[in-house]
Amino acid sequence: MSDETTKFTVLHAAHKALGARMTPFGGYDMPVQYEAGILKEHLWTRAHAGAFDVSHMGPAFLDLSVQGGSPDERHAAIAGLVEPLVSGDIAGLKPGQIRYTLLLNEDGGIIDDLMIGRPVDPEFQGRLYIVVNAGGKEVDFSLIGKAAGPAARLDRADDGALIALQGPEAAEVLAKIFPGVERLGFMTYRRFPVGRRSVRVARSGYTGEDGFEILVPAQNAGDFWNRLLADERVRPIGLGARDSLRLEAGLPLYGHDLDQTVSPIEAGLAFAVSKKRLKAGNMRGAARIAKELAKGPSRLRVGLKVLEGAPAREGARILGPKGANLGVVTSGGFAPSLGAPIAMGFVPPARAKEGARLAVEVRGRAQAAEVVALPFVPHQYHRPAKPSA
Repeated sequence: MSDETTKFTVLHAAHKALGARMTPFGGYDMPVQYEAGILKEHLWTRAHAGAFDVSHMGPAFLDLSVQGGSPDERHAAIAGLVEPLVSGDIAGLKPGQIRYTLLLNEDGGIIDDLMIGRPVDPEFQGRLYIVVNAGGKEVDFSLIGKAAGPAARLDRADDGALIALQGPEAAEVLAKIFPGVERLGFMTYRRFPVGRRSVRVARSGYTGEDGFEILVPAQNAGDFWNRLLADERVRPIGLGARDSLRLEAGLPLYGHDLDQTVSPIEAGLAFAVSKKRLKAGNMRGAARIAKELAKGPSRLRVGLKVLEGAPAREGARILGPKGANLGVVTSGGFAPSLGAPIAMGFVPPARAKEGARLAVEVRGRAQAAEVVALPFVPHQYHRPAKPSA
């Protein structure tokens, strides 16, 4: 990647000052690890709080061009512009709620996975907060902008900082900066003041741990990053540990576990499909998705624990009895929390049952593997207790 095409986040200089090892990722020069190394960064996040620069992602706001009607009417109007592209129920979002959803092609394949949120503030109804993946954001923004047409305006916010704070101590750390943030539930967000501006804080993340993703204006990014790292419970974490953490959490990565040939059902993401919209046929690829729900898909994403040998990396063959080729590993590596190699990949449903004994091919050698339940490490998302009846 040449310097002419490389992009830099607003925190790039801060990473260099911390001694980060940088690597090209999603068109950006990003920190893959710091001096402690991937293993220690991974385990620190599981035990304390890790700060990740994920500013290469694609945050944006979609606003109605004409703001008329009640808050609920404005939300229904903006949701109606986006829903034809995605699998989820955007109209049904409550104020302050975020939904994980899938951008679909006409055949029901996944163009990208993304987050869409509805503001909590009445004055901002008619707006959606959208975060797409780094590698596909140009395509995603183009599709969303084209679907919205003159009815809405897409304002990109990827010139600021998107910082993830993840781990069991994340809430206590962030509450010192933004009192009340600890009351946010998983997959909700709201604005908090920072100087004369505001940040968007979402209780979400990509590690399986409790945590937050904070959208910070460029002018405040450096100070906010340094304020986080000033807390002894927080250490900077690179993309290497982010990948091992998400793999342990059984979370798919677009371009690896997901692509335009993979359907939500094959990927094990049926929860992201609105059953109401599917029944109405108001969804791209509805025929395929409905058929796979009713009769089952031809392949399924599974978790694999490698029982012997080295980790199976992406592209390794998954083998059945007598060496039959069943599929390929889409994500794989060593799981620091488990002290064992793990992987994900696609296999026929008959071989996808928990406990099924398979093999993975590593350097031409078949190594024993077993299908295990996902996630490999339990999720620790913060879900407030529901009031008793």
